[in-house]
Amino acid sequence: MWDKLRAHFETVKTRRFETLVDDARAADFSTSLGDIHFDYAKTNIDADARRELFALLDATGVAAKRDAMFAGAVINETEGRAVLHTALRNLDGGPVMVEGVDVMPDVLATLARMEDFAKAVRGGTFQGQGGMITDVVNIGIGGSDLGPAMGVLALAAYHDGPRCHFVSNVDPADISQVLGKCDPATTLVIVASKTFTTIETMTNARTAKAWMGQTVSDPAAQFAALSTSETGTADFGIPADRVFGFEDWVGGRYSVWGPIGLSMMLAIGGDAFRAFLRGAQDMDRHFQAAEWHENLPALLAVVGIWHNQICGHATRAVLPYDNNLSRLPAYLQQLEMESNGKGVSMDGEDLPVHSGPVVWGEPGTNGQHAFYQLIHQGTRVVPCEFLVAARGHDDALHHQHQLLVANCLAQSEALMKGRDLDEARSKVADKFAGDELERQAKHRVFPGNRPSVTLAYATLDPHTLGAIIALYEHRVFVEGVVLGLNSYDQWGVELGKELATALQPIVEGADASGKDGSTAALVKFLHAHDL
Repeated sequence: MWDKLRAHFETVKTRRFETLVDDARAADFSTSLGDIHFDYAKTNIDADARRELFALLDATGVAAKRDAMFAGAVINETEGRAVLHTALRNLDGGPVMVEGVDVMPDVLATLARMEDFAKAVRGGTFQGQGGMITDVVNIGIGGSDLGPAMGVLALAAYHDGPRCHFVSNVDPADISQVLGKCDPATTLVIVASKTFTTIETMTNARTAKAWMGQTVSDPAAQFAALSTSETGTADFGIPADRVFGFEDWVGGRYSVWGPIGLSMMLAIGGDAFRAFLRGAQDMDRHFQAAEWHENLPALLAVVGIWHNQICGHATRAVLPYDNNLSRLPAYLQQLEMESNGKGVSMDGEDLPVHSGPVVWGEPGTNGQHAFYQLIHQGTRVVPCEFLVAARGHDDALHHQHQLLVANCLAQSEALMKGRDLDEARSKVADKFAGDELERQAKHRVFPGNRPSVTLAYATLDPHTLGAIIALYEHRVFVEGVVLGLNSYDQWGVELGKELATALQPIVEGADASGKDGSTAALVKFLHAHDL
């Protein structure tokens, strides 16, 4: 199957796919779900390539694995767990069974507890020791930070609750700068750690508790926890009614739908948070029911497979023309690179193809004045994924939003069309002649033939955000199944953690002679400069 796709690519790789893009292709190489429209016409994928990519989905059992995931089967085989973040947004569905037990009653009960707590905080029933809660500080790392931080910013137009801040880095600059903006007497601190042992999170939590204790008599009274550790949270002083747990079948980078999303709920309210869940639920149902040619997650996945594993493009740029999605590239960076950044298949064999791409990006139009130079004229092709809304949230500035949209559409068109040497010459023929004209013109050539897809939507509301995040989650799932790897473990983060634990005593002054020469020399230098 891989060989057929590669052979087809060899026959079309020099083709100018701009010549393919007519009205018929625009209709055939796009699909919609509600107010979300996905266009992949500006790629070199043709009907034959698409057919083979769909055959690859069938040959690798994507549909069966998808159904197994939703049914609660143990598809995270290296850790022996089900993968059921989808259950957290199963608001209108039936039972979801894990080892013969329906998990939905507990899921919905936890959601109701979150809503009660958020209502109490937002309405002033739950207060700090200096009055109504004005600020929320979420302390977490990885999925316990990136998801809610991205979501709160994305839904800023719907934010009518307390101010929300996020601390993730153990660098003391992070927490000191955040706490410096808050009043201890009116701040709620949320500690997000499933085990309540994550070293960075717990270090910051203790710092926040000490900071609060300088002002209020009972700092733990203004803490909540997102954790499954009853003993750890109790020892910290947080009562059980402010502890919101989640099961081991919810991975950190897939956890924003449940208790990890509490800061989002505090910011936008319970009703808006449920709309966020329903958007994801709608995408779940679409993923389960739609045929491949209309299935947004499947289409997004096969485009990614074509560009990475077949064309050999090693990176993927996510470019939201929506400033409220500024944190989306970072969120997707973790979602995709931690999920599919593996070198070993599910059966323990080396992967026969490259795994997931490097994911990066920034919002437009900022990126146009930063790295688009490389995207347009660099020697490596970077497939681009544009996101853009039909309407922003400030009707008085709609003309400015139209300029934003024009920039987005122009960039994808420019990547496709490029500019040849003749056109470049015509741009500067009135200024230069002879050899200098040739030299100057070559600097103005754009190779074009660079692929992009566009995800357009009506407006970035809670429902749409939920659908977009679920779309990318399922894209990662499909790509992982096709590659034959486990998208739901993350052993790659373990070694650094182990070595950091071993290095801490040396950093604090213990003998470094057992370390390699480079590490020992670095420790010596840092100690010489007051470490």
